[in-house]
Amino acid sequence: MTDASTSRSDPASGRAVTGPAFAPPGGAVHPRDSSPDHPCSVAALGTVVRDYVAKLGSPWIEGEVTEWNVRNVGTFARLRDLEGDAVISLTIWSRVRDRLPKDIKPGDHIIVCAKPEYRVRSGDLSYTVSSARHVGLGDLLENLERLRSQLRAEGLFDPERKRPVPFLPHLVGLITARNSDAEKDVLRNAELRWPHVSFRVEHATVQGDQCVPSVLAALRTLEDDPAVDVIVIARGGGDFQDLLGFSDERLLRAVARARTPVVSAIGHDADRPLLDEVADLRASTPTDAAKRIVPDIAEQLAIVRQVRGRLAARVAQKLQHEG
Repeated sequence: MTDASTSRSDPASGRAVTGPAFAPPGGAVHPRDSSPDHPCSVAALGTVVRDYVAKLGSPWIEGEVTEWNVRNVGTFARLRDLEGDAVISLTIWSRVRDRLPKDIKPGDHIIVCAKPEYRVRSGDLSYTVSSARHVGLGDLLENLERLRSQLRAEGLFDPERKRPVPFLPHLVGLITARNSDAEKDVLRNAELRWPHVSFRVEHATVQGDQCVPSVLAALRTLEDDPAVDVIVIARGGGDFQDLLGFSDERLLRAVARARTPVVSAIGHDADRPLLDEVADLRASTPTDAAKRIVPDIAEQLAIVRQVRGRLAARVAQKLQHEG
C-alpha cells in the first residue's frame, strides 16, 4: 500500500515537508465533502447557500415592524418575530412601495411576501418584499380572545387571587414613559391627596417592539425592591394596536406571579388591554390610579374630626348623666 503523503520542499525554507500528495482546488470541493485536508472555498460555500436559499421561493412572513426607514430608492425595514427575538431585514424598492399601504410604521403587525437572496460576494442575506399588508383586526382580536379564554380558565382573572392594595403605601413603584403626561398625572394627583407620598419611578417604553421587554425589566426592578408596597403601570391611552403590548402573555404572566400588588392604569375604556383583567386593581386613567393608591388627607382629617366630635359628645353625655 502506498502512502498518500509525499515529501516536498518548502519554497521559503528549503526544508522537506510532508503533506497530501494532491489537494484539488478549493472551488472543486463541495462543502458537504470538505475535510481538513480538502476544504471548500468561500465561493463554493456561498454558491451552495445561494442556490439553497433560492429554492425557498417567496414565502409569506408574519411579524412586527421594528424599523421603517424610507429613502428615495426604497424602504429599508426590520421585521421581528412575534414570539421571540429573531429579526430579518427587508428591502422594499420604490416601485413596490407605491403599491403598499401608506400607513405602515414601527410597531405594526404585518405579513409580507419576501424573496430571500444570499449574495455570495458580500455574504449577506436579504429579503426583497413584493407585497405587504396589515394583519387584519379580526385576526388580532381572535388571538386576544383566545388568550383571554386561556387565562380565565387558568384562574388568572379570579378575584380571589387578587392582592389587596395597602391603605397607605410607604413607597409606590411607578412604571411609565419618561416625561409622559401619565407620569405627571400620577405624581401630581397622588401628592395632592397625600403630600408625603414617596415614589420610585422606573421609565419604560410603552409602545412598539420594546414595550414588553422594557416594562418587564422595570417590573423586575421594582419587584426586587422590598420597600415598594404597590406597583402602578401607567400609560395615557392610545389606539388598539398601540396597546397590544399590555395584552402580551409574557407581561400578563409576570404580573400574575408578582408578589407586590400591581395596578393597571392604561387609560383606555373602549379597548381594555388584558392587563386590566390580570392586575390586582384596575384604574381607568393614571389620574384615577393616583386616587386609588393613596388616601385623601383632607378626607382622612375630616373623618378624624367627626370621630373626635362623636367621642366628645358621648363623653359629655356620659358625664351629664352621671352628674
